[in-house]
Amino acid sequence: MRRPLAAAFLAAALVVPALAQRQQEPFEPDGYRTDNYRAPVPATLEGARVLTTAEAEAIWRAKSGAFVDVLPRAPKPKNLPAGTVWRDTPRKNIPGSIWLPDTGYGALPPVMDDYLQRGLTQASHGDKAALLVIYCLADCWMSWNAAKRALASGYTNVAWYPDGTDGWEQARLPTEDAQPEPRPEQ
Repeated sequence: MRRPLAAAFLAAALVVPALAQRQQEPFEPDGYRTDNYRAPVPATLEGARVLTTAEAEAIWRAKSGAFVDVLPRAPKPKNLPAGTVWRDTPRKNIPGSIWLPDTGYGALPPVMDDYLQRGLTQASHGDKAALLVIYCLADCWMSWNAAKRALASGYTNVAWYPDGTDGWEQARLPTEDAQPEPRPEQ
């Protein structure tokens, strides 16, 4: 009698933490994430393929998809005194990527949504069935939001790379200095 009871307790001890972990994982929101962008992300994005670093690397090496970086970038302040030196924070991204900063926020002003749409058209060469790999950093909702927005815009072959450049660099894959696509004045 003791052995079955002990086995039941052991099974419960193994199952309960696994269930608790699953309940703590973030779930996909109905809309876009609008705050706390650097936080654990869901394991899924409905309508998109979620990529591991190995899968992203295979696409990159085969040149079979366009990579879109959506990491935010602080603009040069408009009220800097004359002669003030402004230094952008350097960005290294996956070679060949197009960088569309600030397009992963939960709410985009129309001018930034247009900027994203023009960038996606450029990356896909106007083909809404072309593979788009959208990324940022690990645990960054910006890429999740941007990939969701691409799906909502009619792109049918969207891949989300949630580990972004953090995962890419951890795998010791090459990066290159990046410059963003010129963005509209806000």
